[in-house]
Amino acid sequence: MTTTTPRTALPGEPEPFPPPHAPSRRRHPGRVLAAVLSGLLGAGLLGGAGVGAWADHRDAHRPPPPDAAYREAGSLWRAAPVDSLFPTVLDGPAAGPGGADRTWTRIAVAPDADCPAALSAEWRALLAATGCTRVLRAAYTDATRSSLITVGMVFTPADAPALAAAGERLPAPPAYGFTDAQRAAWTASALPEAPVVLYTVSAFADGRSVDAPRPAKEAMEKDATGSVAQAGLGHDADAVAGRIRAALRTLAAPPAPPEPAG
Repeated sequence: MTTTTPRTALPGEPEPFPPPHAPSRRRHPGRVLAAVLSGLLGAGLLGGAGVGAWADHRDAHRPPPPDAAYREAGSLWRAAPVDSLFPTVLDGPAAGPGGADRTWTRIAVAPDADCPAALSAEWRALLAATGCTRVLRAAYTDATRSSLITVGMVFTPADAPALAAAGERLPAPPAYGFTDAQRAAWTASALPEAPVVLYTVSAFADGRSVDAPRPAKEAMEKDATGSVAQAGLGHDADAVAGRIRAALRTLAAPPAPPEPAG
């Protein structure tokens, strides 16, 4: 037969928790609910602040509408750095005759000019309906220094359809850095992203004259003959125009930055 005796606590032994027969502590349901609601409210305020900050960041970095971007691009002639408009070096992998690599180096930049001082009478007449704000010009040469390429940007206040229509009728552009009699191949086109007519015209660096300037695409044809085609002056005018056009498009409509995560 066994008997039960009261347990005596050992010295240093912690008391049982909770102590035997200790009254239980029950939380008031109202206090629990208030704590939960307070936490939810705080999380909601933090979440709302985060969403608001993200929206502000998105709106600040969102590209302007195309019409607004087009109008803003009309000020690039005075707002953009010259090295952005006319890069110091242009690389042209496979841009020459037969897929030869080309490189062009900027050798001169003219001060921005009034339209009457920079454009020929034919160009002024054809752009009279669109208006003309300012003209920027620079000159490039190829790696062998055997060719010169003038690049011009004619800024106007015209809308895109009117400028495109005018650009289709433009003749050989004026030269910068050499005479009109030395003009060999040329391009001229209006940009849809900016109120700008971009033109290029190439020449022999030794100063020789040619019979008449030819459109660059014509001088680039496989069966094209003559010194202009053989020297690749059509390729020079076309490729330089393409690279300057790409730089202008980036300035007029820069890519939107990635949106923040979350």
